Order: sequence, then structure tokens, then C-alpha cells
Amino acid sequence: MTSYVLTLIGNAKSSPLKPSHIERIEQILTSVNNTDWLAEYEACDVFFDSSLSSADITKQAHEALSGSTIDAVCTPVIGRRKKLLISDMAATVTNEEDINELGEVVGLGSQIEKITAAVINGEIGFSEALRERVALMKGMEISVLERVYKGRITLMAGARTLVQTMRHHGAYCMLASGGFTYFTQRIAERLGFHDHRGNELTFDEGKLTGDMLEPVYGGRLTKLDTLKALCTERNLEHFDVLAVGDGANDIKMIREAGLGVAYHGSECLKENTNAWIDHGDLTALLYIQGFRKSDFVIS
Repeated sequence: MTSYVLTLIGNAKSSPLKPSHIERIEQILTSVNNTDWLAEYEACDVFFDSSLSSADITKQAHEALSGSTIDAVCTPVIGRRKKLLISDMAATVTNEEDINELGEVVGLGSQIEKITAAVINGEIGFSEALRERVALMKGMEISVLERVYKGRITLMAGARTLVQTMRHHGAYCMLASGGFTYFTQRIAERLGFHDHRGNELTFDEGKLTGDMLEPVYGGRLTKLDTLKALCTERNLEHFDVLAVGDGANDIKMIREAGLGVAYHGSECLKENTNAWIDHGDLTALLYIQGFRKSDFVIS
């Protein structure tokens, strides 16, 4: 038997978590040791022992909560709080895909968005698709990046609270994106990540050459490589890692992490993880680790 905690997460304003949701869960579990509310109407831990896998329990919980907009994630009780956060950027800590926004500004929006969607769904390879999209933007003025960053890139709800809270409690935070360092550097600074990884565009006389510096990050050099390197550098086990992303390019990183979360993710990513958040904001990742709302660092 393994000691588990099933964390139920709602939204206090739009979709409050109620005792009736807890009762639904208690009906499918063989034994419940106790419950602990992490935030009124928002998050509750249900502790229990089971011989089933966390994946099986999560599936049962989602079936029990069918028709609601309550998220449920099952994790072992031991080692809930993670020491390393590695997060995707686009559509994870920002609402937008930076490359889609660039394409929209230079009149290539639909063409680039179509390729991006195929990548997220795992239909085409990442490196090939990124090179194709960057080549389409050849000749773009460097000033467009600043215009897109200031006018079109917005932060995902809960992003800064997630990073600041984990950092305050001793975790190392890395932003890892197949997007561009022009954006990862600025987003990492705004949210409080310790460091960032991404792809660097190349320019000639202030215009995009249609190329990037090699190797392509997200291709031959992967987010999984970053995860492994950080674990080695910081003497951590993969069990100590929380990884979060939304698309197929995040699968290997998600599968390797002790807690890999598909955040509003594609179906192909959700098929490769035992934890996903479909409704909540990024503070859900704090509740999954057992943080109370009173523990959050909000700034």
C-alpha cells in the first residue's frame, strides 16, 4: 500500500470547490485517512492509502468529478514539495506563443499558427518546424520583437506567484522554451526565474536573417537535457523536479520529472503524464505540492 494525497482544486469565484466534491471522491476511495483544506472553496487534500497507481486513481477521480470544472491530481505523500521547477514558456507562463505573435504582426499569422499547432499536437518535428517558421520571417525588423513583447505578450494567471513561492521556499527555477531568448530573458526576469533557455535569432543590419544559432533548443538540445544537467549540478534526483508544459515538445521533460504536469495541455502530452490541470491557474501547482494559500508569495 502507498500513502497518497489527492488534491482537488477549484476556483473560489467561478467554480468553488465544495464538500459535495469531496464526498464524490470519498465514495471511490477504499479508505480516507483525513482531509485538509488548503484554501476555502479552492483547494483540499484528501489523504488515503491504496495499492493502485497514481495514474489509475487520477482517472477514477476525474470520472467521479465528471461534469464539474474541478481539477484533481494524485501524488505520493512523501516528497511532495519539489526542489527544482523547470517550466515551458509559451502557453504555460505566458498566454501567447511568441512566434505566433511575431507572425501575426508581419502578416504571416495563419501560416505560422498552423505549423505551431501541428508541433504542439506532435504531428511534425520541432526543429524542422521552427526552422521553417523562422525562415518565413526573414527580413523582419528587430524592432518588431520589442513591439510584440510590450504589446502582445501577457503573463498567465498565477505565474509569478508560482515562481516566487517556490523560490522563497528554496527551489531553483528554470524557464526552458523552444521560443526565443529575446522573450525568455525578459519573462524570466519579470517572474523571478533564476535562469532561462531558448533559441537565439540572428540579425544582419537590424533584420532577421531567417536563421538561428545552433543547436536548436528543443531539437538536438532538449529541455530534458536541461533537467538532467540541473539535477547533476544541484545534486538532485529526478524525483525532486516539477516540470510543466503544454505541448508535445515537453513530453520527455514531463515524463522524466518526479511531478510532470500538463498545464492546459494537448492531448498527446496528457497521455504521457499522470498529472494535468485543465481548469485552474498556475497556483494549482503549489496546491499539488501541499502549499496553503497563506504560504503563497504574492507580489
